[in-house]
Amino acid sequence: MLEIKNLVKAFGGLRATDDVSMTFETGSLTAIIGPNGAGKSTFFNLITGALTPNSGSIVLDREELVGLSQMQIVRRGIGRAFQIASIFPSLTVEETLLGAAAADSGQSGSLLGRFPAEGTRGEAERVARMLGLWSKRNVPASNLSHGDQKLLDIALALMLRPKVLLLDEPTAGMGPEERWQMIEKVRQLWELEKITVVFIEHDMDIVFKVAPSIRVLCYGRLLAQGTPDEIRSNPAVIEAYLGTAHGEEAA
Repeated sequence: MLEIKNLVKAFGGLRATDDVSMTFETGSLTAIIGPNGAGKSTFFNLITGALTPNSGSIVLDREELVGLSQMQIVRRGIGRAFQIASIFPSLTVEETLLGAAAADSGQSGSLLGRFPAEGTRGEAERVARMLGLWSKRNVPASNLSHGDQKLLDIALALMLRPKVLLLDEPTAGMGPEERWQMIEKVRQLWELEKITVVFIEHDMDIVFKVAPSIRVLCYGRLLAQGTPDEIRSNPAVIEAYLGTAHGEEAA
């Protein structure tokens, strides 16, 4: 379980995260939504240790994460894939995944060694097959489509065996068909891996169809949380973010 308690992050006089508290149950799938500037990426940056909160607590399975380094937080079980895929362009898909596993086990000196650690190649194949990348295992990352590069970024996070996977706008920059293919992959990996998945998303059609639970941030504060039906019909959420079209549809 990931528990966020009274989290505050200020930049000068601006509170980007303002006394936010929420809980993500083990094995849950949750969408984080909100207007631009709502504090969504800041929220992820605080969980992963890229930013340090002014106050508050971030607890994973009863262990406090605030104050730990980013690498320590990864090792505790927090994984993240970014809005802009973080990949190594010259490495193939398989080399990228083997390299991630080698770095995680402290064997980065033999990053591309001919004899990876026992079980590593099998795990790389399992993750790549799950995300539909195994047939492209010998393709350099720079030659992959935008969508496949995003899938490879997710695969990199999965190679580190996270308990919680944070996905920052996994469908950003994609066409309509590719967006639905991506979110279906996300749903499948959630069901197969049985890990906690939290994703930021702007496409409300995707959010309302896929996420059993939704949290709404607005001006750094938690505005609402609930099921898709509860969020879609929430007057405060309609006024702040969804607009009247969604409200009329809910009615």
